[in-house]
Amino acid sequence: MKMLQEFKAFAMRGNVVDMAVGIIIGGAFGKIVSSFVGDVIMPPIGLLLGGVDFSDLALTLKAAEADQPAVMLKYGMFINTVIDFIIIAFAIFMVIKAMNTLKKKEEEKPAAPPEPPADVKLLTEIRDLLKKS
Repeated sequence: MKMLQEFKAFAMRGNVVDMAVGIIIGGAFGKIVSSFVGDVIMPPIGLLLGGVDFSDLALTLKAAEADQPAVMLKYGMFINTVIDFIIIAFAIFMVIKAMNTLKKKEEEKPAAPPEPPADVKLLTEIRDLLKKS
């Protein structure tokens, strides 16, 4: 029973929940980027290069035999994956850059001057009273 309570305390900590949300959103973002690369970016590039579909580019290392499939080096899929990575890395870079800019602006804000100690306040009041008389 104690182990269950410890696990519950561990799982409900903010860092674990934040990490889980980040992983889920990251997975969804990865799918979006893969679709963007495969369905939006690569077709025009392939068209410019003479109708080449990068995902179909492969080098056959061993031809298919009766009971075994062909052994292929699918470098076109690798090109798509590299483009996916570059887009994701750039998006993450932009998010971190924006966060750092906001953080820097926050740090640049001048802090409110600290309140003077009680004895300085008292001396200021005495000085002001002496000036009036």
